Amino acid sequence: MQRPAKGKTPRRPPLKKTSHTQKDPVGVYCRIRPLGATDEECCIEMISSTTIQLHAPDGIKANRNGEYKETQYSFKKVFGIQTSQIELFEDVAKPLVDDLIHCKNGLLFTYGVTGSGKTFTMTGSPGEGGLLPRSLDMLFNSIGPLQAKRFVFRTDDKNGMEIQGQVDALLERQKRESNQQSTMPKTPSSKQKPDPEFADMISPEEACKCEGVDEDSCYSVFVSYIEIYNNYIYDLLEDAPIDPIRPKPPQSKILREDQNHNMYVSGCTEVEVKSTEEAFEVFWRGQKKRRIADTQLNCESSRSHSVFIVKLAQAPLDADGDHILQDKNQVTVSQLCLVDLAGSERTSRTKAEGSRLREAGNINQSLMTLRTCIEVLRENQMCGTNRMVPYRDSKVTHLFKNYFDGEGKVRMVVCVNPKADDYEETMLVMRFAELTQEVEVARPVDRPICSLAAGRRHRNQAFRDELSRRQEERPGGSNNTEDGSVLNQLLDSLPALPACELVDPTDEQILPRLIEVLERRHRIRQMITEQYTRTAHTLKSMLQEFDGHLMAKENFIHEQRGKLGEKDKIMFNQKNEMDRLEKKSKMLEYKIDILQKTTNIYEGDKRSLQQELESREQRLQRELSERKRMEARMQGMVSDTKHQWEKECERRVNAKQLEMQNKLWVKDEKLKQLKAIVSESNNSATSEQQRPPPPPDKPQRNSREKDHPRAPEKRSRSPLPGDVFRTRGGGQAVQFTDIETLRQNTQLFQVVRGGHRETGQDNMMGTRWTGTTERTGHQWQAQAQLLVSRMAIRNAGSRNWTDHLFLCWNCLVHWTSELTITLNYASCFLKSSFL
Repeated sequence: MQRPAKGKTPRRPPLKKTSHTQKDPVGVYCRIRPLGATDEECCIEMISSTTIQLHAPDGIKANRNGEYKETQYSFKKVFGIQTSQIELFEDVAKPLVDDLIHCKNGLLFTYGVTGSGKTFTMTGSPGEGGLLPRSLDMLFNSIGPLQAKRFVFRTDDKNGMEIQGQVDALLERQKRESNQQSTMPKTPSSKQKPDPEFADMISPEEACKCEGVDEDSCYSVFVSYIEIYNNYIYDLLEDAPIDPIRPKPPQSKILREDQNHNMYVSGCTEVEVKSTEEAFEVFWRGQKKRRIADTQLNCESSRSHSVFIVKLAQAPLDADGDHILQDKNQVTVSQLCLVDLAGSERTSRTKAEGSRLREAGNINQSLMTLRTCIEVLRENQMCGTNRMVPYRDSKVTHLFKNYFDGEGKVRMVVCVNPKADDYEETMLVMRFAELTQEVEVARPVDRPICSLAAGRRHRNQAFRDELSRRQEERPGGSNNTEDGSVLNQLLDSLPALPACELVDPTDEQILPRLIEVLERRHRIRQMITEQYTRTAHTLKSMLQEFDGHLMAKENFIHEQRGKLGEKDKIMFNQKNEMDRLEKKSKMLEYKIDILQKTTNIYEGDKRSLQQELESREQRLQRELSERKRMEARMQGMVSDTKHQWEKECERRVNAKQLEMQNKLWVKDEKLKQLKAIVSESNNSATSEQQRPPPPPDKPQRNSREKDHPRAPEKRSRSPLPGDVFRTRGGGQAVQFTDIETLRQNTQLFQVVRGGHRETGQDNMMGTRWTGTTERTGHQWQAQAQLLVSRMAIRNAGSRNWTDHLFLCWNCLVHWTSELTITLNYASCFLKSSFL
């Protein structure tokens, strides 16, 4: 059987934004927390009320040339270390609460590195309430007397709001009070004493109130508290049953989209609250379940993103100003989200491992997704592109995507720590804040005005006051007086008897008139009797109905007494359980005492071991210092020995250079002898050229041939084989190709070889120097062969031997350079071998 394909949620069509839509940039504020210690290095300076400057701390160079780089960043407003919580609230959160009352949504979140004061800014401390408690206080101070009774407004499962009548709301209240097994958490009473942990968050002098509240509407406040941990959403107000045997982990929630395309958390608990203390008590109950941990940078580091949602429902009154309009379309719901983002952190500094490492990775990933969404929004707005914003990559951005699409006002408080250790993380936070300020959000539109007349509540209240005043001013008396007055009024209402005197029973004038009056009075009496009977029947039926209600109440009381008896049994069982737990507690206290004594013994052992460890550490330190002194002494000896060997090497190199210079002088002497032999050979060749030429056998050449005489073809052949080439002076030279014949027949070459052999024998060292000398000797042999071949001239017609002398001089220079290179290499080799 083929499984049917799962349908996909259709894509939401893009909203057609008109050209006149007004937009506001995201409001970004900066708050600088005080330094933890006075001797810490500070890297942030407040230039003005809107600008701060970052200084690179010592040891960090921001430029390649080694200069310190100072960077300035601008915000909508900067709050220094002396800023109080009330000043921060007046500028940041108060306008958002005002918009909430006027049916506009708002988003406020804190952003920064770990330990920068985000939770303190949002929650505060006793005596210094943060943005959240002050927002709740301002909200209830503004709508306190205008709130509807409980359960008049009721939330549904699809992010909507319903209205119930007064009777249904009363029954719902009675049902919630009587039903102890309800799954919804019990709403705390606003009349009970507040928790001392948050009782003095806000002083009465700092209380504020919103102006311009619509008095012709009824209001109701619902709060919910969630956290996003490892990219999963959990409800912090959910009262899950506690199983001590098999504790179950909390179930994560999912995000859904309502009919208005707004994102909400499905199945999230929403509690109706009626006062600031009650709302903050709900918040504190969820705050105790939030995940926090101790790290090396923060002892109470938030490991999740917390979102506190304040939802305000309001509906107009009817025309009489007495009851709420029972029309669901007239209900307006606005919400304010207060978000405390977890701080970004580097694992290299926090040394996180295991679950803490996973938490840090998910926190950084969600913040990176937020940064990516902001960058894409900025690019789409500034460059006119239509890139898809990756809201779904993280639960944080997916939950608040409606705000960035124009469903409310967005504000961000950047919290920074001015200490130098957080300089690099603070730089990244500042760049993100600077980027966020360039994103614009569409301004929310105002709600439509109700068509009913204004001032309905005030007129209804004035009417009630006047009615109660008149009832108090009306005179009263006893019951008998009231009955007599009613009887007199009844008798006065009957027709009066005529004034007559009856003398004759046959009087035809008085008797008919008297009979007519009496009949008329009889008819009135019958009418009164019938009216009395009807009234009696009505009263009897009312009494029967009241008796029925009374019986029902008695039955209800009987049931309640039965439940009360059951509760008494439960209380008795719980009392027994408490006694058992008290005994167990005493036993545990006894065990704790024993463990305390054991701990004291272990502490003594620990101290003794610590003392031993300290003594061994001192001994180790002494050994280390002794070793360092020994190393310093050995280094001195090594340096002295090295200096001596350097001197010895220098002496030996100088001696070797002197020896090589002597050998070079010997070579120069041998070259001089070679030059003398060459001169003698040239002289013999010149004498041969001066002999008279033989008679010509051919006819005389023309003039051109006379000007350029050609060398004779028949010449005396050289006794050694070689190639004949023309010289620059017009003569010819022979270059020998048979080297073996040259070696056997040329005595001059033997002389050169003998000199080279002597040089090679003097330089034999059995190392790499020997191979280098032999290679250099072979080069000298080749040069000698070239010289001998060029000097063995057998051309009788050569009259200029200057070229041969020039070649000899080039060979001599080449030999000298080769010998100098060999001496330098020998000196370097001797130095390396001695070292």
